Amino acid sequence: MCVAVSALLAVGAPALAEAKAPLARAVEAGRFAWLSPLVKLGASVATLGVLLSLMLGISRSVFFMSANGELPKWFSAVHPRYKVPHHAEIAVAVLIAIIVFLGDVRSAIGFSSFTILIYYAITNASAFTLAPEKRLWPLWIALTGLFSCSLLALSLLAEFLILGMLVMLSGAAVFAVKNWMRLHR
Repeated sequence: MCVAVSALLAVGAPALAEAKAPLARAVEAGRFAWLSPLVKLGASVATLGVLLSLMLGISRSVFFMSANGELPKWFSAVHPRYKVPHHAEIAVAVLIAIIVFLGDVRSAIGFSSFTILIYYAITNASAFTLAPEKRLWPLWIALTGLFSCSLLALSLLAEFLILGMLVMLSGAAVFAVKNWMRLHR
């Protein structure tokens, strides 16, 4: 929060919104402009960390979906020595590399932010289905999480909302068709 407020005070919201590297722009406005390359390097390392954690999270989801028969079995292979879902990790790493090199990283991050926020909103909403004795926290915490995740998701750019909704609706349609086919065999 302090970083965001400091950056806003240094150059203002319009300059930050237009900048390709907002924090570097804020640093360049002050006496420490010579630190701008270091700020850009730090942002690159932080982005790499986000991509790596995203890769691991998505590959685990791909692994479990494959193990449940929702994706091809090839993705559920576990490396005999390292005990990791290596096929899923390789596939997700290739997909992320393609997005990074050929696509727009900002759009990928925006889309990812939307879907993760919706995931967390659903997780918070699911707390309402727990019996009172199974809850670890009071319901107001889940309600706060549901509200804040939903609000943050809806505050993203319209293109991320539309793309995220299309992908989620497509997934829901595939799931519904597969279930219908399974029930009507």
